[in-house]
Amino acid sequence: MREQIRDIQRLKHILEAIENIQIFTKDSSYEAFLENKILQFAVVKNFEIIGEAAYRITKDLQKQNSHIQWELIIKFRHVLVHDYYNIDLNTVWRAIHDKLQLLKKEIQTLLERIKASEEL
Repeated sequence: MREQIRDIQRLKHILEAIENIQIFTKDSSYEAFLENKILQFAVVKNFEIIGEAAYRITKDLQKQNSHIQWELIIKFRHVLVHDYYNIDLNTVWRAIHDKLQLLKKEIQTLLERIKASEEL
């Protein structure tokens, strides 16, 4: 049960970081993103949080939800942290617009499913 509580907290951290990125970039164009170092750092930091939280999700929960691209999320975080001097901002921007909304829905659905199973 303790592991499930930790997983729930990590999933909530992922959702919060996704929502932060969406709020931060809501009215931003790609060109504005490229010109705004503060925005870049805020977005990258929240992607790092997503990746770290995903890494700390138990392997059992990851296996039960293999449709979520846990490995890709974790690898993206590793690139952002360890290859920080070579971050491709185009890749970051594409992740915001091509991946985040789907991940948000997947995490919300997973949290709802966990909550429903607790109520049984």
